Amino acid sequence: MRNRINAALKEAMLAKDQVRIATLRLILAAIKDKEIDARGPEGEGELSDQDVLALLSTMVKQRKESARTYEEAGRLELAQRENDEIAIIKEFLPKPLSKAEVQKAIDAAIRDTGASSIRDMGKVMAALKASHAGRMDFGAVGPEVKAALG
Repeated sequence: MRNRINAALKEAMLAKDQVRIATLRLILAAIKDKEIDARGPEGEGELSDQDVLALLSTMVKQRKESARTYEEAGRLELAQRENDEIAIIKEFLPKPLSKAEVQKAIDAAIRDTGASSIRDMGKVMAALKASHAGRMDFGAVGPEVKAALG
């Protein structure tokens, strides 16, 4: 995953695409920060592709919130910048699951975790995050899991 991002950064530098360069550098910096935080006493802290996908999903979510705030404040140029960054980040995320696929994943997670009530929602959400990072919006999936367990 990191190699793909580095390759995209090199292409953006050759194309002199400043927004893309800045966004890809932000992604790489966030990955590096996360790796530094994850370092243990052995000095190892390399993120897996799943960790990077989760980080990218978080970055998209943060930018969506920022864009909405900018739009509400009438700062459309800043909102557009956030939306441009979202588009670039999403290039590295896998294709999102369809509504039917999300429902199948929820049903499978409930079955696999043995969840039987709303108290098991945390287990179900953890299972979904582990197996579908970057492919579903967990904020939107939460109410669906709650409904399936309730």
